[in-house]
Amino acid sequence: MGGAWGMGGAWGNRREAGTIAAMRVEEHLAALRHEGELMARTLDGVSDWEAPVPTCPGWTVRELAHHLGRVHRWAALVVRERRDGDPEKDTEEERIWGVMPADPDVAAWYRDSHAALVATLEGAPEDLACWAFLPASSPRAFWARRQAHETAIHRADAQAAGGGIDGVDPAFAVDGIDELLLGFYSRPRNRARTDTQRSLSVTAQDAGASWIIHFGPDGAHPERAAGSGRADCEVLGPASELYLALWNRRPLEAMRVAGDPALVEVWRTNATVGWS
Repeated sequence: MGGAWGMGGAWGNRREAGTIAAMRVEEHLAALRHEGELMARTLDGVSDWEAPVPTCPGWTVRELAHHLGRVHRWAALVVRERRDGDPEKDTEEERIWGVMPADPDVAAWYRDSHAALVATLEGAPEDLACWAFLPASSPRAFWARRQAHETAIHRADAQAAGGGIDGVDPAFAVDGIDELLLGFYSRPRNRARTDTQRSLSVTAQDAGASWIIHFGPDGAHPERAAGSGRADCEVLGPASELYLALWNRRPLEAMRVAGDPALVEVWRTNATVGWS
């Protein structure tokens, strides 16, 4: 299930002081290349572009492919033109995305979109200055990381429409969980909240990484933890499965769950990241 980047992959199980080390830009770019090729290969095999995507309710495979290709083109434009803010999609839509391809051309159009993004990021300087919307060591590091995980998750969506989903390397999974919990869900506008203070711990058993999510009336407040500990609910499983589950691409209930399962439902129904 891990494909070319399984347990023995390029960044597999690198550790510092007992934890998986932070991924470098070059490793995110390698992941982006790999996941984009998996996505393109999946699109090559599509016979029904109207097929529903079970992990993205309301979307067809066509809409999923269009979405990811558009995201790649949007991100490449931000980096290439050193934009200091989000491009105005309403007024620049045709310039950013162009005309959507006919169904027989979708896979090739996606490959072109992905290749242009990779080339743009590879050619960007280390001191690139442009807009980014989550904390990172640099804008280039942010976009390489964000696009690697965007591609991995939507590759999983495309595979889900036709069968089984490939997993990811444990270190990449831990990096993605960090981005989701400490990036997206460190923002005050998240909707995963409870009436009283509760806590959910998450442990990637094969990667030595744990997090605890504190819920309350003002939303969710995740942090890295030293290990699995006392919480109202604890979820344990392999890093790859937890990564997909926390992005609601696998059922969290399929992991090992101890304690109050209502907190799993709070996450499942409220933890969403949308295109805005």
